[in-house]
Amino acid sequence: MIFPLFRRQPRGPDTISALYGMIVAQARLPCFYREYRVADTVNGRFDLIVLHLALVLERLAADDALRGLGQGIFDRLCRDMDHNLREMGIADLKVPKEMQRMGEAFYGRAQAYRAALAAPDDRALVEALERNIYGGSPAPTPRLAAYMREALRHLAAQGSDRLAAGEMSLPDPANID
Repeated sequence: MIFPLFRRQPRGPDTISALYGMIVAQARLPCFYREYRVADTVNGRFDLIVLHLALVLERLAADDALRGLGQGIFDRLCRDMDHNLREMGIADLKVPKEMQRMGEAFYGRAQAYRAALAAPDDRALVEALERNIYGGSPAPTPRLAAYMREALRHLAAQGSDRLAAGEMSLPDPANID
C-alpha cells in the first residue's frame, strides 16, 4: 500500500501544546501588566490569553490546511481552563457552568476583535479593548490596539509550514508605541 505514504500526518499534541504554550507565555509577559496596564488578575490574564488566541486563530483560519490546528489549540485552551478552575477550588458541579461562561466570553471577544480589526481605523478596536480588557474603563492608551495590528501582521508573515510545525513568534509588546 503506497497511499498511506501520501497522507498528511495529523498534527500531534506536541504541535498544539507548543503553540498554546507560546500564546500563554506571550499573554503572561510583565509588559502587558506594567506598561499596558492590564489588570494582573485571573480575569486580566484570561482576557490576554483570549486576545492572543483570537489573533492566532485568525491567522490559522486564513489557511485551509491550518484550520484543524486552530481547533486543536482551542480544545487545549478548554482543557487548560477546566484544569485551572479545578485547581482554584471550583466545585466539580460548577465547572461546566464556568466553562460555558468562558466559552461564551471567548467567542464574544473573538467576534468583537475580528470585526474591529476589519475596520479602517482603531476606534472600534479601542472600544472593544476598553470593554473586554479594561472592564469598561477608558483604555490608558491605544497601544494595545497597535500591538494587536502588529501581531496580526507578524503572524501573517510566518509561513504555514512553520506554524504547522509548532513554531511561532509574536512581536515584543515593549517595542510597540
